[in-house]
Amino acid sequence: MDAKDFFARSGGQWHSQRVTHHLAFRQTELGRSLISVTPLALDDPQVAAVCALYQYSPQQASGASRVEWQGVMGWDREGEQQNGSTVMVLIPQDARSGRLLREVGYAEKTPVAGGYQMDETGALTLVTEYETLRSQERLWFVGENIRLRTSTLGYGFGGMSMATFAVETRAQWQPERAVSLPCPTILGW
Repeated sequence: MDAKDFFARSGGQWHSQRVTHHLAFRQTELGRSLISVTPLALDDPQVAAVCALYQYSPQQASGASRVEWQGVMGWDREGEQQNGSTVMVLIPQDARSGRLLREVGYAEKTPVAGGYQMDETGALTLVTEYETLRSQERLWFVGENIRLRTSTLGYGFGGMSMATFAVETRAQWQPERAVSLPCPTILGW
């Protein structure tokens, strides 16, 4: 499997349940979200716009997706949600690695490009360097409808501030029952 295949396999809606360890506070926070991944054609205007941000041609891309999320974390204030969206574009350097261009980053809400690497097990590792942060995520499938994700977030000089583990299960898509994420509690769907 290459990164393009990983992106294609990730299409659909996913329920994500995660635990985040805030290392500096020595505390754990539960969270959940609904993630929607829509594969994009390489001639889509959104792909061209993201490529232009980083001075790449859409012809250099091998895959692209729009990712939207609605979530809630245990420490959020009443009614507060973690919502957003971004377009991601793969620019391969070789068969197993390359650049991942994002319209908006996760850790900081600015455009950001990072690197990706596929390993021999089919896991995708993303490394993103922000101005003051470094994010590393590893995603892999354990079945067609179950994906796991680990991530770390560090500040400056190698200091680690957060580590997260998430289990993502594919939602069974029924257009008449498409959902926006209700967030009345942290524990149940």
